[in-house]
Amino acid sequence: MPELKVILDGLTFPEGPRWRDGRLWFSDFYSHSVIAVDLDGNAEKICAISGQPSGLGWLPDGRMLVVSMRNRAVMRLEPEGLAVHADITPLVHSLCNDMTVDGEGRAYVGNFGFDHRAKEVPRRTNVVRVDPDGATAVAADEFFFPNGIAITPDGKTMVVAETWGRCLTAFDKASDGTLSNRRCWAEGSEEWIPDGICMDAEGAVWVADPVRNQVLRIRDGGEIVQTISTGNRGSFAVALGGRDRKTLLVCTNIRNNDDHVGNPAGRIEVIPVDVPGAGWP
Repeated sequence: MPELKVILDGLTFPEGPRWRDGRLWFSDFYSHSVIAVDLDGNAEKICAISGQPSGLGWLPDGRMLVVSMRNRAVMRLEPEGLAVHADITPLVHSLCNDMTVDGEGRAYVGNFGFDHRAKEVPRRTNVVRVDPDGATAVAADEFFFPNGIAITPDGKTMVVAETWGRCLTAFDKASDGTLSNRRCWAEGSEEWIPDGICMDAEGAVWVADPVRNQVLRIRDGGEIVQTISTGNRGSFAVALGGRDRKTLLVCTNIRNNDDHVGNPAGRIEVIPVDVPGAGWP
């Protein structure tokens, strides 16, 4: 049985992993950096986001989009530097978080909904859609901490991980980007709590579980078909990459590490899997 292998360590808090052009691109929260790394561990800092980067994606013309968490904005990387793609402050209640960008360049951005560090009362929130021209709208609401978002290869189904809701919620996604037919894709429990997710070619979703220190492959309906332990480390996000997209890349960290800058314990770890990745991210 293959085991997880570390390809990069010394990170403050890696999140939002995306495979593109032969490398894993991800955000490192507390170094305020977007980084790309190949499977041999060769890393490059792509840009700095002072407002703390999170979700990543790309427009059809190849320009990268990055969530700026504290600025509650989506930034766009131009040849001359960063520009504001969309300010979503009027539509959200707290820090922005993960994001998925579909094949047409529409970005779907989650947010915390409340400040859990300040011990605010938990409340439900929304997912915001940002169109390629920067126009914004609420795509759907009543999520309990929307986190990872995945879209099927045909672009017709979206799955949202609700961390505090302990479930995966699915929608039909229309050609104009609107969402409808909300339904339960998989119901969590004490067995697993979802953070980042990605989808494979058989329509199963890989789920990072930072509380149970595991990564799970779950089918529509909730059947768990594979579980990978991350030992004493929480898994916070996942992506499928490599030459054939059969490498599972996992962002891990020590859950009780409050000093992320002074004690950078984040890692990118990899393990081969049988079914390749598909869809977005």
